[in-house]
Amino acid sequence: MRDVKDTKRAEVRIGYDGIVHKRYRGPLANQRYENEVQVLKYLESKGCTFVPRLLDATPEELYIITTNCGQIAPKVSQEKMEMLFAELEEYGVRHNDPFARNITYDSREGRFCIIDFEFSTILETGEGLTLDEAEEALKKEKPKI
Repeated sequence: MRDVKDTKRAEVRIGYDGIVHKRYRGPLANQRYENEVQVLKYLESKGCTFVPRLLDATPEELYIITTNCGQIAPKVSQEKMEMLFAELEEYGVRHNDPFARNITYDSREGRFCIIDFEFSTILETGEGLTLDEAEEALKKEKPKI
C-alpha cells in the first residue's frame, strides 16, 4: 500500500488494487467516521457517481474502504470547484469543506470527483457535521487552564 495522507485526523492509503483505506483518529474521530459513512451511503442511494463508493466500514476500528476516484486535482479553477459542489447539492449533500484538496480527477471516468465527506450535511434531514460545529465541540473538549 502507498500512503496518501497521514495526519492527526486520518491515515489514508491506496492498495495496489487501487482501493482506498481510511482510518480516522484524533479529535471527533467517531463523529467524523459516522458522518462520512452515512453521507457516502446516502449519495450511493441517490445514484451519485462522482464520489467514492463505500465498500466496507468497521466502526470499532474507525476504518472504511472505498473505491478510488483518481488523483488530487490541485489546479482546478474556482469556477469548476463551485460547479462541482453545486452539482453535489443536487444529490442532496452540502460538502462544508469545498476546497481543491477535496477534488480529484478520475481519468477512467474522464471527470472531476469529490472526496472526504467527514464534514458534510444531508440537506433533506439536516444530519451532518460542519467544520463550525466541529470547532465548537473541540473548544468544549479542551480543559480550561
